[in-house]
Amino acid sequence: MSATTSTKPIDPLDYLEIDTLLSDEERLIRDTVRAWVQDTIVPNVGDWFEEGTLPMSLAAELGRLGLFGMHLDGYGCAGASSVAYGLACLELEAGDSGIRSFVSVQGSLAMFAIWKWGSEEQKQQWLPAMATGERLGCFGLTEPDAGSDPGAMRTHARRDGSDWVLNGAKMWITNGSVADVAVVWAQTDDGVRGFLVERGTKGFTTPDIKKKLSLRASITSELVLADVRLPADALLPEVKGLRGPLSCLNEARYGIVWGAVGAGRACYEAALDYAKTRIAFGKPIAATQLQQQKLAEMATEVNRGLLVALQIGRLKDAGLVRPEHVSMGKFGNARGALEVARMARTVLGANGITLEYPVIRHMNNLESVYTYEGTHDVHALVIGGAVTGHQAFR
Repeated sequence: MSATTSTKPIDPLDYLEIDTLLSDEERLIRDTVRAWVQDTIVPNVGDWFEEGTLPMSLAAELGRLGLFGMHLDGYGCAGASSVAYGLACLELEAGDSGIRSFVSVQGSLAMFAIWKWGSEEQKQQWLPAMATGERLGCFGLTEPDAGSDPGAMRTHARRDGSDWVLNGAKMWITNGSVADVAVVWAQTDDGVRGFLVERGTKGFTTPDIKKKLSLRASITSELVLADVRLPADALLPEVKGLRGPLSCLNEARYGIVWGAVGAGRACYEAALDYAKTRIAFGKPIAATQLQQQKLAEMATEVNRGLLVALQIGRLKDAGLVRPEHVSMGKFGNARGALEVARMARTVLGANGITLEYPVIRHMNNLESVYTYEGTHDVHALVIGGAVTGHQAFR
């Protein structure tokens, strides 16, 4: 038996040569999104974060790239693989978590809900225009007193003749105040149901949430419903119960499994570049044992997270993925990315707290990623239930 060892130097940005596991098409999609992020997002996102804004002109650009609902089939959507969609999420979040959230909420929450559970008329009305970015959507599930336990939601819809009348409030809604349509989940006498609430409907308001220190380059709103009257055809007809919103959340969480790796990678790359050029005591700090330990930890975590994301993506494309798989990916990758960001901040020293570098922005954003689409604690219980057979939160 003989073995050969490559003499090619190790690429610090692809340590385990994960590129070799991707198809030509997957690499092309990834590289296209990466180039757009580098040209459009990276030079500007620090200012957007500082100002607490996100330019809506990005919607048309993202639509032209085919990123809205890219993993859905038909209705103007690209029908890309789950892995291709994941790679796009990774590159978007390497720019900023807010940009990936913008795409994820549009495609994996609002569009997916209509695509999976809507009527053909609803699909035709909304999906083609949402795929191009001409129309935007949001997803209303979380409430002030019902986050991890969506079954405790207080938003209620009652019948009034052939109409529905909705009352309640939703919280922490990405894209809320700019959305043309909100997918709102409410308790009814027939269980939890989904409704399409159009912007401008009487009694429907979307005040923005201010003073955020995380996801500042992202629009976050409340949805307030005060005797909002909707016609019968506003109801999503194909699902009852929490299966509807939870199926959408699983789609969005899948994007986070990849996206968190992108944020971690951006922090690792910034720390590596900085360590190579920062001179202390007559040599680059990259030559010191302490900083090499940090860089080794970061490189390992980024590669680990990417391999986990890729395996879950392959399972998803094969029709074998389970929500518990996605929970493990989100649990590990969000935590790992946050640890990478915190470590990278220490490598950059005082420069690590300025928006001239991406690290503190990613670190702040990842505090939200750690919590949303299922908190870290809840995903731990999902994994724990899967491995023990005992559901601790039920």
